[in-house]
Amino acid sequence: MASQITKHLHTGRLGEDHAVAYLLGKGYTILRQNYRHRRAEVDIIAQQGDLLVFVEVKTRSTDRYGFPEEAVGTKKEAMLLNAADEFILQEGWGHEVRFDIISVTLSAPPVIHHIEDAFH
Repeated sequence: MASQITKHLHTGRLGEDHAVAYLLGKGYTILRQNYRHRRAEVDIIAQQGDLLVFVEVKTRSTDRYGFPEEAVGTKKEAMLLNAADEFILQEGWGHEVRFDIISVTLSAPPVIHHIEDAFH
């Protein structure tokens, strides 16, 4: 059981590393990773100009059982919005905000799918 958890955490970490590299390549600045507020966590908080982007990263080793982004449900969305509200309040952010999902499939090479403005 412990090895399954370790493998899952390793897969998630790899996905986040790929997502960070992808965002940096697109000109984003990474402000925080794994920002926590109560039980909620935001994988990546990035900035591009006057735009603050909260990113949920979903990673799978294959797409055999569906695409990673399909794992983001309404409960996860609500927790992400709650954590984002707290971050915005703490930082006094007064500009645009967007919520994205980056799905990473760890094939060779990895496949990255960036869904901008994923939550409306």
